[in-house]
Amino acid sequence: MAMIDTRVTLDGIVGPYDCKWTGWSYRFSLDVSRQVSAGTLEMAASYGFSCVETIHVIDGRGGGPDTVHVIDSGETYVVNEDGDRAARAVAVRVRWRGETPTVTPIAVTPQVRRAARKARNRKAGRGAGTARAAVICVHWQWVDDESSGAVDVIKPLDDGYYPIGGREWPWRVVTWECACGYTQDWPDTDCLCGLSRDGQPKAPLGTAGVRVSQILRARAPKATSALIDLTDLARVCAVFAGDREIGTADDIGPFDTETLGCADEVLRLAMDEANVPQDIKASGWEHVPDEKSTALYRITFPTTTNH
Repeated sequence: MAMIDTRVTLDGIVGPYDCKWTGWSYRFSLDVSRQVSAGTLEMAASYGFSCVETIHVIDGRGGGPDTVHVIDSGETYVVNEDGDRAARAVAVRVRWRGETPTVTPIAVTPQVRRAARKARNRKAGRGAGTARAAVICVHWQWVDDESSGAVDVIKPLDDGYYPIGGREWPWRVVTWECACGYTQDWPDTDCLCGLSRDGQPKAPLGTAGVRVSQILRARAPKATSALIDLTDLARVCAVFAGDREIGTADDIGPFDTETLGCADEVLRLAMDEANVPQDIKASGWEHVPDEKSTALYRITFPTTTNH
């Protein structure tokens, strides 16, 4: 089954988390499963446990003694017609012997709580086996006095990843915005403008250069570079298609005053935010010696196949 590397948030509230998408489920490494656990607990603390399913990672050692764990929500629920209330909590027993941990839901009793406290305080003995983990999901809305139906054990698949949350979970694929202004899903690593997700400009002038290229290419799709004069007010002073200069004067080329003015305004706004020497270097602008200007630079537009 083909898997796609992607990044998701849970309902846009917690995350993002790196994961793999199979077409049916999102799968997470154990380390990221711990991050998801922290995120679900954060949501439960904010919105109430009865509104959220939480993920929990229980650590142990292969070959070690069984351990008992109680997971409390801090909430209570009504248990009978008299209005008596009990703690909304679940408990599990984990067996660490065997190839994989075995998790069994058990009733929350005073004896179980005492055993859970002992498990928390117990130190790993010498000669203990390799570190292991059990991952569970608690459906708090189903918690009753037995709690057995409220716990799902999430077993790792052959690749070691954990399928957390089904289609009913509000996973949202993270998007990224290209400097050119287009927004794409995280797995789409290349933008039509020619920039990649990981190759985005890291300075205001670099971003401005990309936006200038978009403005100019709207009028001259074959444009590949431009000369920018940063003396006094920043401005576009020449545009090229390869080695051929494209006329920028009125009535002799594809550009009008509004288009060039828009490009100049982008540059001027970026100059207000930029740390100029560092930004120019970080943006890869090429200094062009010139008799009339000491601040003339060539910006090369991203290579694209859609122009």
